[in-house]
Parts: sequence; C-alpha cells; structure tokens
Amino acid sequence: MVAPLKHTKIVKKHGQKKFVRFQSDTKIAVKESWRKPRGIDNRVRRRFKGNRPMPKIGYGSNKKTRHMLPNGFFKFTVHNVKELELLLMHNRKYTAEIAHNVSARNRKTIVDRAAQLDVRVTNANARLRSEEAE
Repeated sequence: MVAPLKHTKIVKKHGQKKFVRFQSDTKIAVKESWRKPRGIDNRVRRRFKGNRPMPKIGYGSNKKTRHMLPNGFFKFTVHNVKELELLLMHNRKYTAEIAHNVSARNRKTIVDRAAQLDVRVTNANARLRSEEAE
C-alpha cells in the first residue's frame, strides 16, 4: 500500500458541537439550521453572556489539515476509471473513494486499475461478493 506524504498533525478543536438557530427550541416554525440573527435588540447577535454561540472564524480548523482523513490522505470521489487516472501522479496525497451510484461490475474494474496505479481506495470492499457465495 502507498504511504501518505508527511503532513502536519491534525488538531481537532473540541468546542461547539453544532450551531443551532436562535429560538429554534421554542418555536416550531423556526428550524434548527443556522441563520444569523439580525434583530436590533437580539441578545445572541449582541453576544450577551449565557447565550448560544455564533459561528466565527476561530472555530475553523487548520487550512492544511482541513478535510484530511485520519490516515493522512484527502478524499477524491471517483465515478469511472478515467477519473481514477487523474490520481496517478497524486497517489500520495489523495485517496480514491468510489461514488455510491457505481455498479458492482464497474467497481471491480476501478479497484483493479487502482491496484495497478498504486492508488489507495477507501471503500474497495463495498458491494464485493466472494466467489464462494455464487
């Protein structure tokens, strides 16, 4: 298997779980998905103590390790063999992930070609039937 390039350590900030919308717990019509409060007297917008936090730049993760998998690779979604060929020169930075709507037959050809190109595939065993089962 190909090893990833050396990279900076992935640091996960343990702060806010999810930013929920103001008054989404009290009013049924207000859904949980985040919207910035814009009222002139709104206490969340004015950042009063004891109110729910608003998203800000400090919650972001390191730009170099953002979207990086724990094994040190970045995901690249692949739908066919031609898209897999793009990873030929970048096999130490990106790992292929076969899209969910690819058939079992095409998956087999993609996995075989990835082995030739020395490209790692995250979900290589998905929809794979063994010979004994047939």
